[in-house]
Amino acid sequence: MDSQYVEQRDAGYWIAHTRISLDSVVVAFLQGLTSETIAAECFPSLSLEQVYGAIAYYLGHRDEIDAYLQQADSEFAVLREATREQDRPFYEKLMQARRAPVGQQ
Repeated sequence: MDSQYVEQRDAGYWIAHTRISLDSVVVAFLQGLTSETIAAECFPSLSLEQVYGAIAYYLGHRDEIDAYLQQADSEFAVLREATREQDRPFYEKLMQARRAPVGQQ
């Protein structure tokens, strides 16, 4: 890695020396949150410098990180579908509960 703010480990990208994934910061950034909000409200254990560093890393490696995020989303979709198929009755019951008005669950 060419940045002190991001490191690659366990097949993922992480804010250096933390357990916070780069994905988490990038998703908040892409949702329009400011760096100050991300640092203060989403990840108070990160400094503003770390958040800016993570965003700068993302912007400098956007194609690579976007491909990584897309792959992670695809893998999650496959896992979610496999989980649904393992216990279809439970999943259907869960979906009915989600659709029920509050107080009628």
